Amino acid sequence: MKAAVFKEKNGQLEIVEKPIPEPAKGWVRIKVHSCGVCHSDFVVKSGAFGNPFPRTPGHEVIGVIDKLGDGVDATRFELGKLVGVGWYGGRGENGCGTCDNCREDQWIFCTHSMVCGIHYDGGYAEYMTCPEDALVFVPEGMDPIESAPLLCAGITVYNSFRNLNIKSGSLVGVQGIGGLGHLGIQFVKKMGYEVIAMSGGSGKKELAKELGAAHYVDMSKDYIDEMKKIGSVKCILVTAPNAQNIQGMLESLGINGKLVLLALLPEPFNANAGTLIGGNKSIVGWASGDSRDLHDTLVFAKNNNVKPMVKSFPLEQAREALDNIGDARFRHVIKLQ
Repeated sequence: MKAAVFKEKNGQLEIVEKPIPEPAKGWVRIKVHSCGVCHSDFVVKSGAFGNPFPRTPGHEVIGVIDKLGDGVDATRFELGKLVGVGWYGGRGENGCGTCDNCREDQWIFCTHSMVCGIHYDGGYAEYMTCPEDALVFVPEGMDPIESAPLLCAGITVYNSFRNLNIKSGSLVGVQGIGGLGHLGIQFVKKMGYEVIAMSGGSGKKELAKELGAAHYVDMSKDYIDEMKKIGSVKCILVTAPNAQNIQGMLESLGINGKLVLLALLPEPFNANAGTLIGGNKSIVGWASGDSRDLHDTLVFAKNNNVKPMVKSFPLEQAREALDNIGDARFRHVIKLQ
């Protein structure tokens, strides 16, 4: 089969021929149809998680079940069934269920949990294998190319927001209109909230309105007063990393407002304790979610017509798709079938 690999730390993606992998006990082989390209794939290149090399990245995978390892239930995981794998890459052959995080039903923080495309080879390949508990069944009728980004970008915004207990109908800001933000606007709107799109400049105003935003705030201007004029903002989803904006966004929140960090900030940020205490405000971080959360994300997206905006590339152009990810409007997807 063909696969894109980083042969060494900080190397470039290369297309190689390698044997089709065999699924281990409790693992499933997937014939890959598509794989979304994510900023986190650069983590693989840097070896930041201690991943070995060579390594094939990719954790927004959609494909069909091609072969089952020993012990996998063939009546549930039928050959040819369309499935997906996201950031949560399962817990391995023996699972877990006994660590503190598993007892709290937090699979993604299990001491044995893995990341697809980091701890084992991911979806920048014609075939890949993964633990069965990493898999999600893709609802019938969803397009593999268009839907691939939902397996990381989509679940990140949907699963975080649904767990915040924000009163329905409240004002919610979505900062950044990129790979996460353009999905955040759609999800939050379809979940029954009044959305304020927040971005620097006015270039994305019309698109934000088309995606479902009721308001648009230009953050290159004095946006704090403008946010307050709109009303009491109960939540802002931060999807674009800019540490300089954290304090201003805190001041833009209303009473009991939550600032939710969904993007890694490249540097430490300052937050005034008086702003937090004076308004019962909070700063929250959120990891994406496990395969159960991914199921809910896909079902909601299908039922409510939430769709990523994508540009597809053949596997042979995987390096181009990753290196130029900053130019995407809004997600790059590698097409394998």
